[in-house]
Amino acid sequence: MNSPSDSPIENSSGSHSASLTTIVLVGLAAGLLSGMFGVGGGILIVPGLVLVAKMDQRIAHGTSLAAVLPISASSLLSYWAHDHVDWHVAACLAAGALLGAVIGTRLLHVLPHRTLALVFSGILVLTAVRLFLPISSSARDVLTIGTIAALIAIGIATGILAGLLGVGGGVIMVPAMMMLLQLPAAVAKGTSVAVIIPTSIMGTLRNRSKKNVDLRAAAILGFGGILSAVVGGWISARMSDTLSNVLFATLLLVVAVRLLLQIRRDDKAGVVH
Repeated sequence: MNSPSDSPIENSSGSHSASLTTIVLVGLAAGLLSGMFGVGGGILIVPGLVLVAKMDQRIAHGTSLAAVLPISASSLLSYWAHDHVDWHVAACLAAGALLGAVIGTRLLHVLPHRTLALVFSGILVLTAVRLFLPISSSARDVLTIGTIAALIAIGIATGILAGLLGVGGGVIMVPAMMMLLQLPAAVAKGTSVAVIIPTSIMGTLRNRSKKNVDLRAAAILGFGGILSAVVGGWISARMSDTLSNVLFATLLLVVAVRLLLQIRRDDKAGVVH
């Protein structure tokens, strides 16, 4: 007989999606990553729910985006306390991200699961490769018209990624801010989690209307990651930029490889998504 902690969580359709213990552990790990690397935690939540908890790919994406909200809010407090948030840059990114989230959630309803996983993996690999290369940083500077336009465009891409893949978009925003604006890694991370919050709200509202989210599982994931997000932010403030980039890039590659291996196993088994 299962203990309460191992009892399955039921999604809105009544099917068992994951055990409580699994969801709590995924949330704790995602919170730590959010605090350390300025991501919402979706890069771990999505594969965690799909590969470990055996949740449907589309539901996992929507659930991840909902869980990102409390995790990112917790991370933001930690970065803000260290003055590692550029609010002007965040506003430009958020403006584009909100529009992109609407587009992304529409695509989520029609794209096949296999395509979602492949796109997600490809983005992770490309981001990881760039992070292994040296990235210079400088003090915060005044934004120009061109920079603002570029940030809005990045925000749109980030919002699409959030709505489509269930991630907060930090995997795009953090390296983009470091490369485009030469922001220090800590500031790029703090600014990223500030943008993730409105993006996750918009995407979750749309996913809920399309029944692409398990809100109960998302709540457990999110609140499970709050404390660990604060710990991750504390660690991030004490890491060098070089170490942070290498660790982040390595993490992205590991997650991408796991997803690609899962796709390969499904193809061999004749599983159709």
